[in-house]
Amino acid sequence: MSYQVIARKYRPQRFADVVGQDHVTRTLANAIGQERIAHAYIFCGPRGTGKTTIARIFAKCLNCTDGPAVDFDEADPRCREIAEGRSMDVLEIDGASNRGIDEVRELRETVKYAPASSRFKIYIIDEVHMLTKEAFNALLKTLEEPPAHVKFMFATTDPEKVLPTILSRCQRFDLRRIPSALIVKHLAAISAQEEVEVEPAALQAIARGADGCMRDAESTLDQLISFCGQQIVEADVLSMFGLTARAQITGLATAVLEGDQTAVLREVDELAKNGKDLGRLLSDLLEHFRNLLILKVGEGRADWLETTEVETAELRGQLDLASTAGLTRVLEVLSESEGRFRDAISKKIMLEVTLMRASEARNATSLDAVLKELNTLRGAPGGAAAAPAVPPTAPATRRPTVARTQADPAPAVREDPVPAPMPAAASPPEAVRPPTPSPSAAPVPVGGGPSLDGEALEALWTRVLEALKSGKAFAYRYLAKAAPVSLTDGLLTLGFDATGAEFIPLVDNPKNQALLGRFLEQQGCPGCQVRFQEASNSAKVAAPRRPTAAKAARGSAPAPQAGAEPEPAPEPAPEPAPASPALAVFDPATFKQDPKIQEALDVFKARIVQVIPPGQSNSDSN
Repeated sequence: MSYQVIARKYRPQRFADVVGQDHVTRTLANAIGQERIAHAYIFCGPRGTGKTTIARIFAKCLNCTDGPAVDFDEADPRCREIAEGRSMDVLEIDGASNRGIDEVRELRETVKYAPASSRFKIYIIDEVHMLTKEAFNALLKTLEEPPAHVKFMFATTDPEKVLPTILSRCQRFDLRRIPSALIVKHLAAISAQEEVEVEPAALQAIARGADGCMRDAESTLDQLISFCGQQIVEADVLSMFGLTARAQITGLATAVLEGDQTAVLREVDELAKNGKDLGRLLSDLLEHFRNLLILKVGEGRADWLETTEVETAELRGQLDLASTAGLTRVLEVLSESEGRFRDAISKKIMLEVTLMRASEARNATSLDAVLKELNTLRGAPGGAAAAPAVPPTAPATRRPTVARTQADPAPAVREDPVPAPMPAAASPPEAVRPPTPSPSAAPVPVGGGPSLDGEALEALWTRVLEALKSGKAFAYRYLAKAAPVSLTDGLLTLGFDATGAEFIPLVDNPKNQALLGRFLEQQGCPGCQVRFQEASNSAKVAAPRRPTAAKAARGSAPAPQAGAEPEPAPEPAPEPAPASPALAVFDPATFKQDPKIQEALDVFKARIVQVIPPGQSNSDSN
């Protein structure tokens, strides 16, 4: 007889032999004993957990001689026919190969015929989720009301792909992954029957690599027997399947908990050089820290863990290295990286970074703890939901905001809520911080508000423009055309001449008001408001001064005395009447030299590409 692999040789032949699925086998056995046998069953679960095996055993129970019975005789000819796959009344169909509507139509025709020699005609369809939607729909009526002699048994690893109409017509059984302890026990029994000596640590490594799949564990044992002969040690298992020894995982976890990043990098480098599966190593570390957290929360109870006594003792030795919150943060870092590990190009670098982050996260302090500590220092009751640990701001006050007027000696005032000024230690919210005031700046007297005139006012405005030029160049372009008129009781009046009056709507807005107030405060004039007005005969406005040419503009003329009123601005010369539109001739050269055009080019850092005369389209100019 040809050689038979361990997975088939030791396949369970009755419900008592099935490992780790007691909730399914007990329900089916009770259904047989109570004669409550349904017409359709579906078994769902991961690969290698016994779905098809349980379906075959159930078929034996139903079609055995003197059945249905749970304790059938394995020597019964009908049971042997089912076990060997040659029964005429138990048909196993591969759903992946027979997934079309034509195969289902053929099945619908065969269900009409009575079984050849057994009590029931049983259809076992493996991987039933591979059937097409049309095939499922064609099976619906037959599945809901089959003949009394027909039973359906489905097996699938992906029940989400099965139509809900199919699932609702079946009794569903979900098979679980088999615990490692049961896999180790089953493999030890097989090794004894095969007369192979296997170390307990090697059996643990096989079970860990199988990840709850009994068929994978049996196939691994079969392969190791061929590789090692009659004696198998842990090193053979680790070298063949790229697994990491439990001692190495424990040592790496200890380095993470102690914050020894040098040891972390050294261990990862050594494991990578030895060809270990780094993805599997990350999963093993996740399981290790999860077991450590459960042991920490459960106050040392080990019955919630799937570990041996030696592994449990190692976990207990690490309990004092981290708190519950620290272990939770480590698990969060590892879980976050596990989802992205598969797509990483350099898995070694990603694992190193992940473990270094985990070593730093173990002692990180949460934001809630920081807020609680700050409120404790401020006198807040500990443990209560603390308010934000920031200094309380003063209530909003209402200060007069002066509306822009056209040389109105009595400006209109409206009451707007203005937030209280920021604390002195806080930085301004702008991206560029204004320069600090000049050391030579004279202190401003404080009364109802700062007041300045003459040379001191011009020097103050010059410093403000310098700050604007370095921090807010766009606002500087327009405000540089203004000149200070007066600063009385915290009200700074800025005037624009006739050529710059058009910029008043651009600069007179809450944003610029707050901006100028902040810069004035930096220059030693806190709490100032700004008013913009147009130069006229009734308002005496000093000539606009640019900060870089302030001294050159004054020349050798004597400085005005304090308290003297500035000289009146000369009235602009009357502009010539515009020519008649019919007689005006458009000159592109004159247009390019226009002062406003030049100023716009300077502001936007642009250049003229093409000049299109009025009344002419772009296509006409080409």
